Amino acid sequence: MANKKEENLMQPPYKFDVAWEELLEDKKFTEVFLSDVLEDYVLKQRWYGGKASKLKYIELQEYFRIQQKGEVYYGLLLEVNFEEAFYQHYFIPIAFVSDESFAEKDRILPISIRGQEGYIIDAINLEAFRKLVFERILSAEPNDTTRVQYHKSVSFTETQYESSRFMGMEQSNTSVIINDRCVIKFFRRIYADKNPDYEMSRFLSERKEYKNTPSYQGSLSIRDAENANITIALMQQLVPNQGDAWEFMLNELHKIFSNLEYKSIDVHRLPQTELFLGLNIRAVPPEIIDWAGLNIFLKLQVLARRTAEMHIALGSEFEDTAFTPEHFNGDYEVWLKNRLLYQFQNRLNTVENNLHRLEGLSQDLAKEFLARKNEIRKRFVKFDWTKLKGERLRVHGDYHLGQVLVKEDDFFLLDFEGEPESTIRDRKVKQPPLKDIAGIFRSFHYAVYATIFNKGEKYPYSQEDLYHAGEVLYRYFIGVFLGTYETLIKENNINIGYRQERIFLLKYCMLEKAVYELGYEMNSRPRWAVIPLEGIMSIINDNH
Repeated sequence: MANKKEENLMQPPYKFDVAWEELLEDKKFTEVFLSDVLEDYVLKQRWYGGKASKLKYIELQEYFRIQQKGEVYYGLLLEVNFEEAFYQHYFIPIAFVSDESFAEKDRILPISIRGQEGYIIDAINLEAFRKLVFERILSAEPNDTTRVQYHKSVSFTETQYESSRFMGMEQSNTSVIINDRCVIKFFRRIYADKNPDYEMSRFLSERKEYKNTPSYQGSLSIRDAENANITIALMQQLVPNQGDAWEFMLNELHKIFSNLEYKSIDVHRLPQTELFLGLNIRAVPPEIIDWAGLNIFLKLQVLARRTAEMHIALGSEFEDTAFTPEHFNGDYEVWLKNRLLYQFQNRLNTVENNLHRLEGLSQDLAKEFLARKNEIRKRFVKFDWTKLKGERLRVHGDYHLGQVLVKEDDFFLLDFEGEPESTIRDRKVKQPPLKDIAGIFRSFHYAVYATIFNKGEKYPYSQEDLYHAGEVLYRYFIGVFLGTYETLIKENNINIGYRQERIFLLKYCMLEKAVYELGYEMNSRPRWAVIPLEGIMSIINDNH
């Protein structure tokens, strides 16, 4: 096995008497490279998604050259095998440098090639590599049929490379800003299929000219040994922005909660509204506008418009079968229930095993969650596709405030990769568009509670009163958003079902989302488990 070091295996610095261009054909090199050295490097990377599992060994599935005029780099597709008997695939491009200035954390392996001492490093750390990828996309020929394929959008107008820099703190991928106008996102975790982010980005900006997502500019993909198309990198327009909508929402909510004291508001006298009732701003009571301000509701209307326009673009395709709308059917129902019941059981186990880590309201809600598990399970089982008249579309799939950029008075939607826990196949299943709406509504709910958790001591109200005010506000937020969203969707003949169906789907998808979130919170920050638990209970207790 690749990671079992032989007693006589070479010691560093490893010496090879072959040219760099032939290095990957050298069995000794791949043995050394795939040993503990690479494992240690991979385990430390932010983009590595296997941290919760035990790594067994790494295999080089295949490699390809990323080259131009005699300048050669290697793209490696690694198969990371785990003790738990599953595997993940990752992409690392490598370069050989003799430059000592590369930080130790960026060096993968000390090596000597034909007498020249140096290091193997992740090539993305090298400006020459970033320039080469950009230039290959720039000079890409249409209908490229080679194994390594570069593609350029017809709307791409750059003519030469000027500069590049890292975009910053990213989790699952590595993004590089080129010329301060483009972003190349290198996918680290890869799949034997087109990446949904590439597919959706290209479809929305090239086919539908949807303006509120960074426009597609180009890509790098390869055909693997099985002839599957693997997306390696996606290039998009860099959108100048004021940060994401999550930060924007937290700032707005802090002002709104501060207004409670400033305007001497009795939270129990605030007028309430029905959950999921679409509202025009004029229908929001003056007491609510006086407390929260008009601006936040106007912004929510803009976000609702951009979301509706995305779904209109995704729901108006009749040629490309990957994007044509479909009705609900028995296959979808079986797929959905299997997936959700498995996930629900997983969350039940997590809550049962970690109940002792919770306290106060979180623990009370968790006990209620466990006591009512059969009722919640029944909600998931009670999905009868024959009663649903709406259509399913390709959707964003992981839509929340962190996936939205704020640009002046507008919003840009990004990151169409889908839910990280889902398989690539599941991420491409057509879903009710209300799944995205449920995602953004859960995000509003999170923002309300995050504000109370992080800044609660700044507002002279009891936590119960703040929760009450937050729940009132949250219902108006989703009411105003829905009012705008539904109007536009209907005007453009996207079929999201009749009113009862819409409410059913929203509740269903929000329950699914809250159960999904519960796993994350229980594992990483139990104090926040109250947010998904509160979300689950409010849906279960709502009888409308």
